[in-house]
Amino acid sequence: MEPEVVVSWGGEMAFTSVGGTGIPFTMDAYPEVGGQGLGPTPVEALLGSLAGCSAMDVISILRKKQQKVTSYRIEVGGERTEEGVYPRPYKALWVKHILEGENLDSGAVERAVQLSDEKYCTVLATLRVAPSVESRWEIAETAGA
Repeated sequence: MEPEVVVSWGGEMAFTSVGGTGIPFTMDAYPEVGGQGLGPTPVEALLGSLAGCSAMDVISILRKKQQKVTSYRIEVGGERTEEGVYPRPYKALWVKHILEGENLDSGAVERAVQLSDEKYCTVLATLRVAPSVESRWEIAETAGA
């Protein structure tokens, strides 16, 4: 089984992720827990992935509908379990699409968001089905040992 993403430790709390595109990004922890501010936290990357996935769908759909979007951002938040209880999963998430453009059709925007939510966004679909996750481990031999 081949990995789709490889994440490598960069020292301290920094980890660099590389997927099929070959373009890396670094995740890090907050400075108060040993991070150096080199990138988003893993949870920020997760929420950003949700927003990015949906945004790409919505923009693509609106372009096909000849809608001229001039500004677009997505806000993502949610409700997590209480602090001090780990692993603190999200119990609920919300996604708010905020668009500006020339004579945007509200029906077209609503439909684009709906199609992303229900049909196209792999990240959102994955979060909704809560797939099983199996963790494995191995100890690799050090070269020259």
